[in-house]
Amino acid sequence: MDRILLKNASAVVTCDPADHVYYDCDILIEGPKILCIGKNLDAKKQDTPGNRSRAADTQIINARGKFVYPGLINTHHHFFQTFVRNLTAIDYPNLMVMDWIEKIYQIFQIIDSEVIYYSTLTAFADLIKHGCTCAFDHQYCYTKKTGKEPVDRQMEAAELLGIRYHAGRGANTLSMSEGSSIPDNMLETTEEFLVDCDRLIGKYHDPRPYSMRQIVMAPCQPLNCRPETFRETVRMARDKKVRMHTHLGEGENEGMLARYGQRTMDWCQELGFIGPDVWYAHDWEVLPEEYQVLAGTGTGISHCPAPAVLGGFPILNLKELDQAGVLVSLGCDGSATNDSSNLLDSLRMAYLMQAYHAKKRNGCVSAYDMLKIATVNGAKTLGRTDLGSLEPEKGADLFLIDTENLELTGALHDPKNLLARVGQTGPVWMTMINGKIVYQDGVLKGVDEKRLAAEGEAVCSRVIRANSSAFSNL
Repeated sequence: MDRILLKNASAVVTCDPADHVYYDCDILIEGPKILCIGKNLDAKKQDTPGNRSRAADTQIINARGKFVYPGLINTHHHFFQTFVRNLTAIDYPNLMVMDWIEKIYQIFQIIDSEVIYYSTLTAFADLIKHGCTCAFDHQYCYTKKTGKEPVDRQMEAAELLGIRYHAGRGANTLSMSEGSSIPDNMLETTEEFLVDCDRLIGKYHDPRPYSMRQIVMAPCQPLNCRPETFRETVRMARDKKVRMHTHLGEGENEGMLARYGQRTMDWCQELGFIGPDVWYAHDWEVLPEEYQVLAGTGTGISHCPAPAVLGGFPILNLKELDQAGVLVSLGCDGSATNDSSNLLDSLRMAYLMQAYHAKKRNGCVSAYDMLKIATVNGAKTLGRTDLGSLEPEKGADLFLIDTENLELTGALHDPKNLLARVGQTGPVWMTMINGKIVYQDGVLKGVDEKRLAAEGEAVCSRVIRANSSAFSNL
């Protein structure tokens, strides 16, 4: 196996159970995993009887002046929306979620397979450049033009850029005439959804350690799906041993009470869509009495700060949720409600919003706590015991920042809190995924980024801008 030795890193923030930070030390990586962390490592001396690599075969990278962190893990996104952003014609900050959905779906319904591919590449590039090494996407955009190809196209994009990808196969199954917000040409039947989930799980789902691709069953949201879609998702997902995800507590509770006489979490609990293999996106409508339900069942929440801030919606009390034992991770959310796929920016925003409420909430989580939410908790949410921290035998997913810059002078005494506290949100120096360098010094490895960008821009103009009135008066 190939070996990489990161030499003399100024600091290694491990996010391990003991919260170790190592100074002036090395990390030896072999194949997809971390072999060891320590001072003055010699690649040759670390050989085992069954693996007699030579030191000459090891790529040595000078990490002096660099801080090393575990790769960030994104637990909620909508990649297809990167071509429906920076769009004031549909002004999310001045709309309620359900009103926004009604307007934005008029654009979503014209998306095709090429948009899925290039918008996914766009999101992946942004994520990778800002330290994300494992990403979940909630892909619920299935139109007459995309057919059943979206996840396949996303897997193609993930392999090209070398990112670890968990694909959420979403669906909308309730028609507009029955009370949903979904145009008819974006509807699927529950059976169509289940058949394609079965196909995707068989083709892509890899549960082994250091897996690069997995499948999650993820009906879009309760208001836009039939109850049987959720009920059958639970049955199949637990049979196939894959995880489940949906939007929840995002402004729909009033509608759920009117339709079913239940809050959404009670509805999900009745259908079995709750448990340690389930996590919900957003949930800013969660009630304190529901914390114990989440904690007791092991159900997670993906906190997406950007859409909450931009929409003017409640900000989760992460300190209280943690004290209650609720698993919370970090998500970007889709670019139509974020305009960015920069998880470092989401990390900073999440911390600032906790700090904003700290006086009336009797304190808040620290910047380092937020980092662990974005790493350790992200791995737990996705069921990845092989990721989330920098330790021997864990996957070699990490990123480095260059600290030998004037703008960081005077802030280097606390590497653990630096990212969110100081606002280190720009491109990182290097991103490594599964033991391979995928981005370094401003360059995505193995691709012609300018060509891909030009191709993607052309697709966006041809498919989206030319066919949507939302772009006509800019």
